[in-house]
Amino acid sequence: MLYVFDANGVYSVADPNFIISEAKRHIGVKMKRGVALTSPNAVRDYLQVQFSECPHEIFSCLFLDNQHRIIELVELFRGTIDGASVYPREVVKSGLERNAAAVIFAHNHPSGIAEPSTADKTITQKLKDALGTIDIRVLDHFIVGSEGTYSFAEHGLL
Repeated sequence: MLYVFDANGVYSVADPNFIISEAKRHIGVKMKRGVALTSPNAVRDYLQVQFSECPHEIFSCLFLDNQHRIIELVELFRGTIDGASVYPREVVKSGLERNAAAVIFAHNHPSGIAEPSTADKTITQKLKDALGTIDIRVLDHFIVGSEGTYSFAEHGLL
């Protein structure tokens, strides 16, 4: 249990929603536009917090410049409890609009299990191929679940 001082100076049990919002704010400050991504663990922590409370699947792209500095995290597709439709054309369009040089894909599995499905592997390859034609490098694809985070790059799938 976590205790905090409230607005009246009373020491009490912290509201879980408060803890999550403070964690998002703290990590968001570290992961703002222009910050260079030098650690897969920092990206993993950031994404874990971003997707921690999502009851449905969300597919996002973390667009980066040539120095792997953050341009923007963009939620591109929202789905249901067990899937989201991802369209390579929209990912390419979004990358071009931001003048991105690289991208990290991220999506959550509301089931909590972070293992990639066959569909996850297939769409990752399609996106990599599509973005390769316009020179946007795919650095990683993270799947976030309540039981952990899976990195395609760390598992040799990129």
